[in-house]
Amino acid sequence: MSKIIITCAITGSIHTPSMSPYLPITADEITEHSMGAAEAGAAILHLHARDPEDGRPSAQPAHFRPFLTRLKQNCDAVLNITTGGNANMTLDERLAAPLDAEPEMCSLNMGSMNFALYPAAARITDWKFAWEKPFLEDSDDLVFKNTPRDIAHVLTVMGQERGAQFEFECYDVSHLYMLRHFVDRGLVKAPLFIQFVFGVLGGIGADPENLIHMKRIADKLFGDTYTFSVLAAGRHQMPLITMSAAMGGHVRVGLEDSLMISRGKLAKTNAEQVSKIRRIVEDLGREVATPTEARAMLALKGSDRTAI
Repeated sequence: MSKIIITCAITGSIHTPSMSPYLPITADEITEHSMGAAEAGAAILHLHARDPEDGRPSAQPAHFRPFLTRLKQNCDAVLNITTGGNANMTLDERLAAPLDAEPEMCSLNMGSMNFALYPAAARITDWKFAWEKPFLEDSDDLVFKNTPRDIAHVLTVMGQERGAQFEFECYDVSHLYMLRHFVDRGLVKAPLFIQFVFGVLGGIGADPENLIHMKRIADKLFGDTYTFSVLAAGRHQMPLITMSAAMGGHVRVGLEDSLMISRGKLAKTNAEQVSKIRRIVEDLGREVATPTEARAMLALKGSDRTAI
């Protein structure tokens, strides 16, 4: 098997500060968590930003720049900036930071979908900030908009014009077919890095047979022109990504996807999750890829060609 790439999603936009005191919010915290994850073995850092005053998800370049600059100076990991932001943001808002930074890599969601976070609100009784409860509860009437026009725009301005490669986030089988559509249109070229996403309410469920099915369809659509990684939400994180590693795929961990390190125990850092999956995959006989190796495997343009 080829070397395995560990991606770590540092903070995301799904969880809120009331869910965990360890969720990184400020630029200092995001930098510290990112550096720790990289030292533990993450070759790719998937990055969102937050307003340091209240932890609200932010797409402002001014909230990204402080940690991006420090990570570029002190860390060799691939900096992968979200184009997803959160479902309440416009596409222009979501693209502000990646257009500013011109990173080696971006995420790209491959379809519109329900993105339902509201069940989490029922589990919280002590709210730190006023925005959190309505942010979660109102997701019962929220569509995460990623139309073909949106996708084509991101592929053009970030891929063709700025040379970024993509973490293609596929929350369902239909998203694989949408990706194939853009390959056929010539807007996407190999090698493809596909992130199978499981366990988000509104997307495909976190069942082992769904991972097998997603892999089977991706093989049919893309042959040997792609590699896959897996992320799974919450308690499904470690079981599903371990299965990915055993199948020859890559893995993603991080506090964006799960706040826990084990049943009933909050992870204090992203590095804890990276270290845990590293032990697992090495016990399976897989060797963890360095950032340099990940860049070669994914045909990235190199950190010297970014605007960070």
